[in-house]
Amino acid sequence: MLKSLKSAISSLGFSNGALYLLGRAMQAVSGGHCFLIRYYLVAQPIPNPFVPVCRPSENDRVVEIDRHNPIVQAFPRPSAVIQARFEKGLVCLAATSKQTFSGFLWFARRAYDEDEVHCRFVLANPDTMVWDFDVYVEQQFRLGRTFARLWDAANERFSSSGIRWSVSRISAFNQQSLQSHERLGIRRLSSLTFVCLGGLQIGFMSCSPYLNICTKNINRPVVVIDLLDPLT
Repeated sequence: MLKSLKSAISSLGFSNGALYLLGRAMQAVSGGHCFLIRYYLVAQPIPNPFVPVCRPSENDRVVEIDRHNPIVQAFPRPSAVIQARFEKGLVCLAATSKQTFSGFLWFARRAYDEDEVHCRFVLANPDTMVWDFDVYVEQQFRLGRTFARLWDAANERFSSSGIRWSVSRISAFNQQSLQSHERLGIRRLSSLTFVCLGGLQIGFMSCSPYLNICTKNINRPVVVIDLLDPLT
């Protein structure tokens, strides 16, 4: 246990390391009914003018798709989840390499209902902000440029439509994801910690509403994201 604590603290820092181990212990003792999740809300600047990171490639493409595209059959998510996203008007950019599915990136234009915990994120300025989520790259393509190509495609669309920032939440326990986004110049906005005890959820946030207690989806917190000074 002491070795695990030292490893977690070394990787995540004292507070996040301790919370990570607490969450793991809660899951183990409760059989998965209780858990702890901690997020950072971050904002990533959209380059304007847009300058691609990757050169165009005939073999590697990223396109916006709809629910009828056969490539969705290769998505590593339940089909019901994917169809529900399209029904909500969420947008998917799918990457292929030699016509083989290699990854995707999703985004929402006005609000996003979190699927890990009960929480709704609302963009105060949807004309200049989007919400990105579930950026995924297939294992065999993670050493290549699929991640960069997905963001090239997203940034090109965002920049041409006047979007200045792409906002998302990142697990405070996912050091690899944090490092990847830091290389993209993220601005950390706030932190949110959710303690889930069966049907009861307690949220501790560094932004409004700061503290929330809800049962299932009743009285879920609504977090409004407003970048008051988007140039800094």
